Amino acid sequence: MKKIFNYIATLCLIVSLLFLQACQDDFLDKPVQGALGDDVLANAKGLDALLTGAYAALDGQGDFTGGNGWESAPDNWIYGAVAAGDAHKGSDGGDQTPIAAIATFTSGADNGFFNTKWKALYEGVTRANTVLRVLTLVKDLPESEKAPIEAQARFLRGHYYFELKKMWNMVPWIDEKTTDFNQPNDVDIWPMIETDLKFAYENLPATQSQVGRVNKWAAGAYLGKTYLYQKKFAEAIPVFTDVISSGVTSNGLKYSLVDFKDNFDAATKNNAESVFAIQMVANDGTLDITNANGGGMLNFPYGTGAPFSCCGFYQPSQALVNSYRTDANGLPLLDDPNSSPVKNDMGLTSSAPFTPDAGTLDPRLDWTVGRRDIPYHDWGLFPGMDWVRDQAYAGPYAPKKNIHRQKNQDIYADLSSWAPGNAINVLVIRFADVLLMAAEAETNAGSLQKAEDYVNLVRARAAKPSGWLYQYLDEADPMAGFSDKPAANYSIKTYPAGKFTASGKDYALKAIYFERGIELAMEGHRFFDLVRWGIADQKLNGFFSYESKITTDLNGARFTNSKNVYYPIPQYQIDMSVVGGVAKLKQNPGYN
Repeated sequence: MKKIFNYIATLCLIVSLLFLQACQDDFLDKPVQGALGDDVLANAKGLDALLTGAYAALDGQGDFTGGNGWESAPDNWIYGAVAAGDAHKGSDGGDQTPIAAIATFTSGADNGFFNTKWKALYEGVTRANTVLRVLTLVKDLPESEKAPIEAQARFLRGHYYFELKKMWNMVPWIDEKTTDFNQPNDVDIWPMIETDLKFAYENLPATQSQVGRVNKWAAGAYLGKTYLYQKKFAEAIPVFTDVISSGVTSNGLKYSLVDFKDNFDAATKNNAESVFAIQMVANDGTLDITNANGGGMLNFPYGTGAPFSCCGFYQPSQALVNSYRTDANGLPLLDDPNSSPVKNDMGLTSSAPFTPDAGTLDPRLDWTVGRRDIPYHDWGLFPGMDWVRDQAYAGPYAPKKNIHRQKNQDIYADLSSWAPGNAINVLVIRFADVLLMAAEAETNAGSLQKAEDYVNLVRARAAKPSGWLYQYLDEADPMAGFSDKPAANYSIKTYPAGKFTASGKDYALKAIYFERGIELAMEGHRFFDLVRWGIADQKLNGFFSYESKITTDLNGARFTNSKNVYYPIPQYQIDMSVVGGVAKLKQNPGYN
């Protein structure tokens, strides 16, 4: 079924591109010879093809990337994780320098990465709008079947606009009724996003025949997230409560927490924790790596003897690794995790002896970060420098959540291109995320015990030994499996009953913010969380101060609230919006 779904998606890229409405050159407004018009597409079959095309845009890949699909990667590894201190750009100093500028907040509006991301998201908006427009013309579909289709299209449009909103704040709203596509960015689009997601929540079915299609509960989780971003805690709580108590996946599984590692393995995807996932597939017959996490194709260990063909980007930071240190009670060091740094192998060759840190650690660390002499899935012990492109530049670590397993790479990996891809889904929202968002809303509404209960569900899952990483049975043959001896000294516990209530709201929020950081690390959320909490300047400048003593890639980095809470509107888009010598799009503060 997945192969069929992606095959249709590929075909529908061509169809939906015919409906692009963003171009402003007059000659592009003339009918395209050979294009499929409304007379062909305004039927149930054509509508389904267009809707599939709207889903296909979720991967952020297309001709507009110029072959550089990482610029618009849907997991926001650049804009949400590297820019938040989860990771360094990686590779070496001369490779993909626009990412370095984004990571240090020295980038201007002329950085082409921003324009690619903008185009990818408006591509999705355009495809969703096309579905909604054509839907009104369809005659061979019962009215009862139209609402769920409209709900899917509006969910997708809500998602694309949510991404635009958190990246740039003020962006132009274009819907299926818009005829002049050169619109100003002078209206707050939160109400429109809310309206779309609320409609989806109320009109989508609880389950779908295809696992990649969104359902009622995914819409509810996204609606709650939209309320949370606006600090509408009273509105968010009942929605989150409904999702937590009654929600099921599109394929009918009651929402629950699975073993942490199973969220990042193609063989166990679409499990009970998957709320809204962008479906990825490998070896589907298309030889198109964009179907196989093309946005993350740079993010594999690279160096002497590394089993991947490219490219050494997205290296986790030392500060992130330190955040997994636990105290004698199995709790995190909330105030200063850098005061007890985890041992690393900086400056050591792979042949030099090294003993990993013996202190207590949260087991989620070793499913998130590849570190020296710890099993790197079933690829062998991570050897350090030999699998790192430039250790002095970006540190000694490698990403892990995005890495496929060796044992089933013939099924779940795409090795047809110069860089690898795989079938690990991009998790936009998973159930642990929902629990932590609900905890945040409950805390701000004064329900500290309820918040503690939600956080402890997440921590209790991490504490289950079934989800830990273990040492190999035979280091010489990592494919032989794992022993019953943990790979490190893991110690994690839940918060003592009543801790949040006894310690107060500020403590509870600090614990929740920290928990989101370690649970969702390297998943593209962190920068946007720090901004909406109003602590980005404090956290990021502290990170720059600490991490720049370890690596050389952060020179000149500085975050300022007056400028950097949103990214610059792409200069190309501003230039294209000029009418009568005046640009309709206004630049974000600090970038003029």
